[in-house]
Amino acid sequence: MLNIPSPQSLFSEQHSFAIRIWHWCTFLFISVSLITVLLASTVFTVKENIPMVQEELQKKGIIISPAQAKGVAHEYSDKLWMIHKYTGYVLCFLLVSRMFIEGFLSKAEKLKYKFRSILQHNGRPTTTADSSHYLFVKTGYLFFFLILIIMSVTGLGLAYEDIPFFKAIHKTLIRVHSFAQYLMYLYILVHLVGVIRAELTDNPGIVSGMINGNKAK
Repeated sequence: MLNIPSPQSLFSEQHSFAIRIWHWCTFLFISVSLITVLLASTVFTVKENIPMVQEELQKKGIIISPAQAKGVAHEYSDKLWMIHKYTGYVLCFLLVSRMFIEGFLSKAEKLKYKFRSILQHNGRPTTTADSSHYLFVKTGYLFFFLILIIMSVTGLGLAYEDIPFFKAIHKTLIRVHSFAQYLMYLYILVHLVGVIRAELTDNPGIVSGMINGNKAK
């Protein structure tokens, strides 16, 4: 009985060990970063937790003012923002390390090669529909790194807000950082939907490829 190989996925590419580690570490720390923002902005907001602190202490027979309760409630928010801050440092390190890893990758994996292919419209597919899809996905890489760079730079500016230059543009940094955050939410949503759709339709193997590297046998 003949062993007929399954057709290779349109987006099935070989990934080096370094890229796979970088990808999952980046995914993990971006997830933690965004989750801390969501929690600090919703469940653990200072204003919403002041009544809760007062109520819980009142059950213990301790009466405190809203101002005192605010100091306690602030601790929850501060801890989350501190986690967000240190997670941001790790993401900055990962961004710099990606540039370092670039020098050890094959031509096909180098970012400059990928971006050049995007600009020159050099897609692997031959049909117009596949070429448009391929170009859209690859352009997403450029979009992702652009957002990551913006978030990293503005995040560092906010972390070192005591420096006069950053203090002078503090409000601008907050607005840009917050806007980039929503763009990252959008990218993650589109990326996850696209990967799941590909896995369930005509381009399976993307996730496993980022785990085992799609090594040619």
